[in-house]
Amino acid sequence: MTPDELFAEFHRQIRLADRDADPDNVRDRDGPVRRSYPSDPTERGAMIESPEGLGDEPEQLVRRQRDFFLGRGQRVEWKTYAYDEPADLGALLGAAGFVAEEVEALILGEAEVVAVAPDLPAGVRVRAIEGDADIERVAALHDGVWPGTGWVTWRFADEMRARPDLVRGCLVEERPDGPAMSGSWLRLVEGSGFGGLWGGATHPEWRGRGLYRAMVAYRAQLALEAGYRYLRVDASPDSRPILERLGLRQGSTTTPYVLDPAGVRGS
Repeated sequence: MTPDELFAEFHRQIRLADRDADPDNVRDRDGPVRRSYPSDPTERGAMIESPEGLGDEPEQLVRRQRDFFLGRGQRVEWKTYAYDEPADLGALLGAAGFVAEEVEALILGEAEVVAVAPDLPAGVRVRAIEGDADIERVAALHDGVWPGTGWVTWRFADEMRARPDLVRGCLVEERPDGPAMSGSWLRLVEGSGFGGLWGGATHPEWRGRGLYRAMVAYRAQLALEAGYRYLRVDASPDSRPILERLGLRQGSTTTPYVLDPAGVRGS
């Protein structure tokens, strides 16, 4: 498929179908705005998207979402893409108190392109995450690479326990009693042809040794075995060139805008 065809499938199968929303969250709409949030306002994971644009009253809609989540006292991320309407959506969000985080590349491709045998250093292997001990190792790795993000690993782990047919994790190790050198997750999007590659982290001392490429190949093979043809990644500047060298392609960029009630109250 061409990059344009892949992008069209992503927009149709994922965004318009609202398949990025957590199925355990409350899901509702305010006109063209799609909201997904845990019923407990203290929990993370609240999201907003607007793949159909914001119509004729974008400022009013943005303010309503701000007021809704400030009223709940709940942190929320508005996930924007470069092609979202209106063109000044980022400026409207900023004016309402949402704070832009790092821009990531939306990378798309066919799983069979990257499902190749990994070439790893001698004595190193990639395998499935199998239990709490593995989860603790990957959470420790994430906290070491990005302090304060270990909770993301446990959230994926909870998803894997609930739906092992859809969520799988993998890690790279030298020995089972040592630290995880790299770790990541595959989330298959039920009802679509897409598998998402998420949560990848590699210990700084092991970067540039093929570990991330091996995890991409491992997860691509899992996706194919489960009948999922396409892959999508929200890629950091570090992982984007690796993915493109493997044959995946950028379809757009995505920028999260975060509203944190604690920060707003403290300003």
